[in-house]
Amino acid sequence: MKHYELLFILKPTLTEEEVSAKVDFVKEILTKNGANIASVQSMGTRKLAYTVKKYERGTYFVVYFEAPTQAIAEVERIIRITEDIIKFLTVKFENKKEIAAWEKMSKGIKLNKKEPKVKAEEAPTAQE
Repeated sequence: MKHYELLFILKPTLTEEEVSAKVDFVKEILTKNGANIASVQSMGTRKLAYTVKKYERGTYFVVYFEAPTQAIAEVERIIRITEDIIKFLTVKFENKKEIAAWEKMSKGIKLNKKEPKVKAEEAPTAQE
């Protein structure tokens, strides 16, 4: 099974109960199509970069899961016809480096870019 990330944006007009129902709906679609869900992370309501279906804000969610390749087409088909989801994106992680990043992100660990290490002699002191 391949590693995937599904980002979807819900309408900002939904109540908390409707939002949780839609997240459960997406999880149910995934599991019915053979996916193993690693985690679901809420990113909150944010301003969109541009207007989508007359909405300027949206509630973001990210689902990390493993699924067979043929399941993705069915999941995306159902998401496309769901009116409360205004935008979505599916990303496949393929090589070892990407899968390692997927495992960190699915556990909620942020990825940091490698920072150059400073030698003890070069490090600024509090006196400067």
